[in-house]
Amino acid sequence: MIARIGSDTRFAAELLRKGEAVPIPTETVYGLAANAYDESAVLKIFRIKERPSFDPLIVHVGAKADVGPLVHELPPGADRLMDEFWPGPLTLVLPKRTAVPDLVTSGLDTVGVRMPAHRMTLELLRDLAFPLAAPSANPFGYVSPTTAQHVADQLGERIPYILDGGACTVGVESTIIGWEKHGTTLEGAWYLYRPGGVSVEAIERVIGALGTKAAQIRPIAPGMLESHYAPRKPVYVGDINGLMRAHIGLRIGSISFRSPFPVHKGEVLSPSGDLGQAAHRLFAALRSLDASDCDVILAERFPEEGLGRAINDRLRRASVSR
Repeated sequence: MIARIGSDTRFAAELLRKGEAVPIPTETVYGLAANAYDESAVLKIFRIKERPSFDPLIVHVGAKADVGPLVHELPPGADRLMDEFWPGPLTLVLPKRTAVPDLVTSGLDTVGVRMPAHRMTLELLRDLAFPLAAPSANPFGYVSPTTAQHVADQLGERIPYILDGGACTVGVESTIIGWEKHGTTLEGAWYLYRPGGVSVEAIERVIGALGTKAAQIRPIAPGMLESHYAPRKPVYVGDINGLMRAHIGLRIGSISFRSPFPVHKGEVLSPSGDLGQAAHRLFAALRSLDASDCDVILAERFPEEGLGRAINDRLRRASVSR
């Protein structure tokens, strides 16, 4: 039976209180949510997504005050970051309290926390007595969903209900940053774990320069695996004209920023050159080409600034030529 799609937040809340996993809308992508304090409910997320247990989850809250029960320390700058970017697509990885199950954090002593900027989901969170652990509502490693129908197409037979809040406005996952202490000293620094819906430049205007972390086999935050966000068709990223010459005879799909290419099927993300619009359309374009009769998907690199960093990151992780 395919899951019912609807906009009844009270029904979604009832299911969540019963320990079910329910897809919910956010401004970034749709998340598969469950009670973050209930290990049995969280386990359903991993089973439904076929997600490895070593990949930690992000916990979603409805108010800044809800962070206190989850973390035992707010590092320097955390308050300013929450005031500036919440609700919004910024996840902070912070030292966790023991109340947060190890299953949520993959055994790590930190937890990723954010407040989504979606009216319906904030209403849901504020009606619940617990926060929601919620990775993207898709089979592990595949393209993230940006509409309720995307969720139904991929997970509809595994879940009872999908809370429909319309198309996601940002379209790529949250930026993730974390505070790391320097040895045993009290000093430390903020590091970028995953580029996303808030630009690095905007964050650095608030707290100064960010350090960077490479993709990892055992990630310290979601979205840090080297291979992720991948469609079923092979994706190559680079100079599309050169890639076209290397794939003569194949039906080519292309993803470009402003201008189309003479290919079998092309997706232009923003003819006006708006990186925000391009990010919003990225996952839908990947899905469209993956569902088409194209043999291969070629994507050009985007400007390495603002949301262009997040787009390039998702394309690189989706590609076979990382």
